[in-house]
Amino acid sequence: MSTSKAGSVRPLAVSVSFTRDQLVVELADGRTLATPLEWFPRLREATPDQRAKWELIGRGGGIHWADIDEDISIAGLVAGRPSIELLPKSKKPGRRAV
Repeated sequence: MSTSKAGSVRPLAVSVSFTRDQLVVELADGRTLATPLEWFPRLREATPDQRAKWELIGRGGGIHWADIDEDISIAGLVAGRPSIELLPKSKKPGRRAV
C-alpha cells in the first residue's frame, strides 16, 4: 500500500458487493465498508447486472462502473462523502454560492 506525506495508509478496495440497499466494499486492510445505495443515485437505479460490472481503478483507490458512468473513490467512502449528485447546486465544485 502507498502512504501519504502524513504517513497514513491509503485505503484500497479489494472487492465490491451489494445487499438490497447497500454498497459493500472490502478493503485491503481487512475493513468492510457498507454504504447506503441512497448515497449513489446511479447505483441505486442500476440493474443488478449493471452493478455487477465494476472494476477497481487506481490500484484499488476507486471503483468504476462503465455501463452507468459511475466512479467512486475509496477515500470518499471512508470519509463518509455521498455522491456529488446529492449536493445542492450551490455546493458542487466549480459553482459559487450567490
